[in-house]
Amino acid sequence: MTTPLKVGLAGYGVVGKRRREIIDAHPALETVAVSDRVLGEDGVFKDGVRFFDDYQKLLKQDLDIVFVCLHNDINPLATIGGLENGMHVFCEKPPGRDVADVERVIECEKKNPSLKLKYGFNHRYHDSVRDALAIMRSGELGDVINLRAVYGKSQLITFNQSSWRTQRDLAGGGVLLDQGIHMVDLLRLFAGEFEEIHSFVSNTVWSHDVEDNAYALMRTEDGKVAMLHSSASQWRHRFGLEITLTKGALTLAGILSGSKSYGDETLTIARTGNDDMGNPKEEKRSYDNDPSWADEVAEFANAIHTDTAIENGSSKDALNTMKLVYQIYCADPDWKTKWGLSDKTPDE
Repeated sequence: MTTPLKVGLAGYGVVGKRRREIIDAHPALETVAVSDRVLGEDGVFKDGVRFFDDYQKLLKQDLDIVFVCLHNDINPLATIGGLENGMHVFCEKPPGRDVADVERVIECEKKNPSLKLKYGFNHRYHDSVRDALAIMRSGELGDVINLRAVYGKSQLITFNQSSWRTQRDLAGGGVLLDQGIHMVDLLRLFAGEFEEIHSFVSNTVWSHDVEDNAYALMRTEDGKVAMLHSSASQWRHRFGLEITLTKGALTLAGILSGSKSYGDETLTIARTGNDDMGNPKEEKRSYDNDPSWADEVAEFANAIHTDTAIENGSSKDALNTMKLVYQIYCADPDWKTKWGLSDKTPDE
């Protein structure tokens, strides 16, 4: 590709600016315009990049790609707008506030089959996750028995995030939808689709109208069981995923992030023996580089360049992950009734 693809960023906050760093470092991509309402006006930065105070103005520009980094209520609108204007779209998670939001996007995607749509589930691109997945798929540790997952932070709003995350009409949900969705996606990646879900969901710690804790117990059709705790009252930030297999275990602990608050990223591989007495041989790998942001953008650019399918973060991934999030919400009958939630899609 000799001429870089022209990229626009809808949303130019912390995430949008980080995305731009990755985009500008890619030889096949070039940022030419951004939008964010806090800019307050339209104009041109010193580097020649145009800026607008409304994403709808951005979507009227001559762009090949738009990266959507907006509020959950606007993400699906901007994604549909980009597709309708002939642009490939990369949208941050979550894909919307509920399942219906994603369904509407997919209907638009079907009408524009030549365009690529990708969602930013960047945890799949961490080296610890990729190594664990490769080991699991190799079969050397046997079959998956169960999974235990914790992903938690100390508040619903951290690191100067905006308060819209605590407003149900804008966010759609709380810690499970905002942060826990990454772990939900990983559980699906390692175990497949879950058929039976039980949960407790609550907002008793921070008392906003979105959840601050969600606890789920889930089982796949072939018997894999997963336990998940997504929390906004985990006073020491934590990421942990334990995968128990018939011949060993994979333990992911910590994850490299912009906040650097989730601890060192490691993968511990345990291999069982006939006489290890509960103390199997272990190999511990440590990771000090986070390639996830760059690698998922590179995969997106390659899919456009080669006209191949999106491998990770497709609209199907986004829909199935969003369905599971809402199945967790709705498995708690009190929570479902309180907020009038539905885990049904429009065609069901």
